[in-house]
Amino acid sequence: MNKVAIVGVGHTKFGKLQKGLLDILSDASLEAIEDSNTNDKDFGSVYVGAMSPAAFNNISGIASALVDRISLLPAAADHIKNGPASGGSAIKAGFQAIASGMSDLVLVVGGEKMTHITAPGYVTSNVATLTHPEAERRHGVSLPSFAGLLTRTYLEKYDAKLEWISDIAIKNHKNGALNPNAHFQRTIESFMESAINKGKGIWENIQEFLNDDKANPIIADPLRLFHVCPISDGAAALVLCNAEKAKDYCDTPILISGIGQATDTQIVFEREELTTLKALRICSNQAYKMAHKFPKDMDVAELHDAFEILEAVQSEDIGFFDKGEGAKAAHEGLTAIGGKIPINPSGGLKARGHPLGATGVAQVVELVWQLRGDADKRQVDGAETGITCNFGGFGNNIISILVERM
Repeated sequence: MNKVAIVGVGHTKFGKLQKGLLDILSDASLEAIEDSNTNDKDFGSVYVGAMSPAAFNNISGIASALVDRISLLPAAADHIKNGPASGGSAIKAGFQAIASGMSDLVLVVGGEKMTHITAPGYVTSNVATLTHPEAERRHGVSLPSFAGLLTRTYLEKYDAKLEWISDIAIKNHKNGALNPNAHFQRTIESFMESAINKGKGIWENIQEFLNDDKANPIIADPLRLFHVCPISDGAAALVLCNAEKAKDYCDTPILISGIGQATDTQIVFEREELTTLKALRICSNQAYKMAHKFPKDMDVAELHDAFEILEAVQSEDIGFFDKGEGAKAAHEGLTAIGGKIPINPSGGLKARGHPLGATGVAQVVELVWQLRGDADKRQVDGAETGITCNFGGFGNNIISILVERM
């Protein structure tokens, strides 16, 4: 099996963008191609991760359209769909193409365009189609409702505090403020100061602000607005090649040394234990085993915090902390930049944003920047290894990708 290296990355700004889906996919792709110095090379395959371009943008042939748009014909083109883990699945497909020898040069790009949709609840309803149609969706279940259930169960089972979950949001907004591509380049403190200046209230500290029903309304009890990621537009891209040829393209290639993917029951109440992500335990162990690494070897991680409780639980099941200790670890600063294991220096989904199909690719792009030493003000000192969790459904289809410096 060929070893697979990342030789180029691209990343649009995340947020409310005026461009269409094909435009933002093209922007990220062309940036990655330029970064990899492969402008004059023939690509064997292109994999596009996008959850719902037909529903959101009235485009069904997104991969074919992109290859034509950016002049990569006659490269093979595939649209990869795995819910919010579409980006991670697209990377896995690209990895397999290089590892098998089927392709020598591969473009992987993930993206979504959603902020133009004005119908109330349309995006949330579309994402909810990931749930079981009879046992869950027909009863009005949504992913935020599952996140609220998980949060309440976690707080009660492990005697944790909601303020510790809020500390994760505070950390990720602080990191996002350092990321020029982030949807929210503002700290939560700045939101509080702005509200005070507008006469909307007076709060003595950030936790008081976050517990205010008007300033931070409940979304799915006990989760509030600042515990939940935004709806975002954006795209991110990678150029992959055989690691033996990587230095032909760039001086600092990054090796994809481990990938894992696993599933769990679609119906959440059928799982062995609600606060344990069995699929993440399995797929991260697959990635560690493939890379001959352990959790203690990781210098940085990008986890899928669509809801801030997920970062806490994922940090446990990916092997960084014991069960029930993830939220407390964040509260104690262990997951901050400069902490024991920095998590989401990009700002995570909470602050960087969550354009569904882009997220899994954006996580790896951030790790590439960290391992190259190109993350600027949010740089994790000495980072040489990193791992991701790209979360599909509500934890029933998860992908973990491990990267390291060559």
